[in-house]
Amino acid sequence: QVQLVESGGGVVQAGGSLRLSCAASGLTFSQYAMGWFRQAPSKEREFVAAVSRNSLIRNYVDTVQGRFTISRDNAKNTAYLQMNSLHPNDTAVYYCAADHSIATLGLSDYWGQGTQVTVSS
Repeated sequence: QVQLVESGGGVVQAGGSLRLSCAASGLTFSQYAMGWFRQAPSKEREFVAAVSRNSLIRNYVDTVQGRFTISRDNAKNTAYLQMNSLHPNDTAVYYCAADHSIATLGLSDYWGQGTQVTVSS
């Protein structure tokens, strides 16, 4: 049974930082691309960042480029999202996803339960 468990969310002031973690179990982690998505109230879920199985490919949505960094530790079966220079527009529930292909992460069957990030102005 595949499980993805996010942690690290919270309330932070604008300009602050948070580091999200996504711990995976029930799958061979190194064979899966990992991604982060977010959903703000009354908005569609949107892609944030993704990392390939071997970390050679990292993709970001334009709005977080240069502020967020996605990484993974295959020895720990964990993916991370370092978020710096946060601003109120980053407020959302953040979800991690796993899929064999980085191109189809948004269609994955494997999602975490989400972690709330709130950025106050």
